[in-house]
Amino acid sequence: MSTNRYQAASTVRKEPKNPSLSRLKFRRQRWLTVHLWLGLTLGLLLAIYGVTGSILVFHPEIDEWLLPDMLTVEVPMDAEYRPLAEIFATGKAAMPPQAKHNFATYPRNAEAAFKLNFSVPSADGMERWLVGVDPYTAQATGKQLQGRSNDWLPRTFIGLIFELHYALLIPSEEVSSIVVGISAALLIISTLTGLLVWWPLTGHWRNALTFKANAGKVRFNYDLHKVSGFYTLLVMVPVLFSGVYMVLPHNVVPVLELFSPVTYRYWFQSTPPAPSAPAIGMDKAVETAMQRYPTGRPHWIYGAPQSTQTYTVCQNGVDAPGSILQRRCTVIDRYSGKILDLDDPSLPTVTAGEVFTHWQWPLHSGQAFGMPGRILVFITGLACPVLFVTGVIRWLQKRRGNRLPAKINRHPVPVK
Repeated sequence: MSTNRYQAASTVRKEPKNPSLSRLKFRRQRWLTVHLWLGLTLGLLLAIYGVTGSILVFHPEIDEWLLPDMLTVEVPMDAEYRPLAEIFATGKAAMPPQAKHNFATYPRNAEAAFKLNFSVPSADGMERWLVGVDPYTAQATGKQLQGRSNDWLPRTFIGLIFELHYALLIPSEEVSSIVVGISAALLIISTLTGLLVWWPLTGHWRNALTFKANAGKVRFNYDLHKVSGFYTLLVMVPVLFSGVYMVLPHNVVPVLELFSPVTYRYWFQSTPPAPSAPAIGMDKAVETAMQRYPTGRPHWIYGAPQSTQTYTVCQNGVDAPGSILQRRCTVIDRYSGKILDLDDPSLPTVTAGEVFTHWQWPLHSGQAFGMPGRILVFITGLACPVLFVTGVIRWLQKRRGNRLPAKINRHPVPVK
């Protein structure tokens, strides 16, 4: 009597049992189940966060490419910026009297314009406008309506990408923060369980870290999934956590305070000395920050359109010996011009919790390490849809493989 090919294929060589290895494999199977279902349910969101995040890494360059006449300028022979007060006044003059100056972005290089963001109340809801100003002439280069509060979709490409990345186009800010924050936290768990599933229990590290040569499509898909996940892990986890921190700070900061005191600059407020007390102006706020960090280049300037809000000036390139992070943010009282808080990890009084929070946005954007850091975040974002697609393919392949023995048993080949 001869054995048919299905019986031969099912014959497995028995190996000596290793109880410890068997227990590890059993535990890994449970982690694989967690990893599988988190990946299937949240993998599409990971792909959205990844692709939009990769685009946003280079959003200043993309904006200037899309709006060159408005956001880029010619550098004159006697290249010198006009006073900030003139530049901000030009932006204000380009808008209706009721417009409020919410935000400003300092030119990132010599060829870039100032970007001034305003909110304007209208019959169709609060409008968001962007005004470009030439820093050398203090002349407006153009303005753009970016969206209205009643609109579901932003009116610009980068605006759409921002809303997808930070809010998934969910109209309610409260709901979107919860959805994005919780999904990002669960994706951290998915990433870490992927590491547990990937870990080579038998010590075959080379196979775990590389592609198998001359492999078929099934093995190539598997290798692409595990290699993409492993090599982006060290960037993926910090980026996901910083995303949770930025959308749910009121939930994350209390947890951090269990380990170390934390101050959060968005919680500081200005106290008006009188009901109609005037504000010092954004240009004066920048002067205050520059006096504190004279070597830093202003980047973001947060306005104070409401009576209790503070100015915040964030600077890049601050030369601080012994500090890797060169970004500093200064929180300034709207009325007195007093410094209320400093995001400065080099201060002798800074706590470990504060240093941790100071790193979150630079890590999320990749700007903590300059262009190499931005490129790493960009590549990691592009790996997200790869992980989702290869994971789904792997799941479908295993489903088909599990169905094959059942079909074989229903149609046995007679033994001669």
